[in-house]
Amino acid sequence: MHENSQGRRRRTSIGTGTLALSLGLCLCAGQLVTTPAASAATPTAQVVTAAAAAKKKPSIRTTVSTRTLKYGAKVKLTAKLINPSNGKAVTSGTVRFQAYRNGKWTNWGGARKLGNSGTATFNAEPHITGYFRAYYLGSGSFTSVTGGKIQVKVVKPASKGSRILAEAKRHTGALYKFGAAGPKRFDCSGYTLYVYKKAAGKKLPHKANSQQRYGKAVSKGKKQVGDLIVFRNGSYGYHAGIYAGGGYMYDSPHTGARVGKHKMYGSNYVVRRIAA
Repeated sequence: MHENSQGRRRRTSIGTGTLALSLGLCLCAGQLVTTPAASAATPTAQVVTAAAAAKKKPSIRTTVSTRTLKYGAKVKLTAKLINPSNGKAVTSGTVRFQAYRNGKWTNWGGARKLGNSGTATFNAEPHITGYFRAYYLGSGSFTSVTGGKIQVKVVKPASKGSRILAEAKRHTGALYKFGAAGPKRFDCSGYTLYVYKKAAGKKLPHKANSQQRYGKAVSKGKKQVGDLIVFRNGSYGYHAGIYAGGGYMYDSPHTGARVGKHKMYGSNYVVRRIAA
């Protein structure tokens, strides 16, 4: 019994030592100590972490050629990347320009490579007011980074009808004179002739009856600001004015009167859209 017990203890001891060696562990003075075999992977992880930490985060600045532009015009966007550790330009990597549309950022055009000056440019033609920004995709030495947003305001042109009405208003107070077609005195068709030529580049004859055959016919219920109104006696056109909205028109009424905004009268008239 004694010998068998010692044998079992020796076998147990040998088994434990073998297990400890296979796990890279050592039992020393009752303590469990890790051997180099168990920690062999640690330097590799440290190298990966160090490589990632070596990448720098560049600073990015976005500028635009103008913050306000007319509809249909283009704006030039420029992104400049700087290495913050030495203040030098970042010349590697690419930049994407993005616009904020419908609640999200979307790419505009393709990626642009950074030049020797650390800049990338892009020409955009926005049709609505909105925000732009630059996004740097990163490189072997630098991490990706997004620039701040910058607003570009797009000013839409006034409609032709609005421009016609504005020109009509400009001559308020001018005296009526038979046969006159501006710029200081007008008869009724001379006034409409002058306004449409100046505001819309349309040439009309100097006679109300003839003007009712120009432009596009529009129903009375669909008339808009800036439309030509020609009053008729039967089918003959005898007076012309420019619709101002709300049942009013601008016209040069008669001898002794002045150009102004007057209430429309009667229901026998036609509507022509000269700006169409």
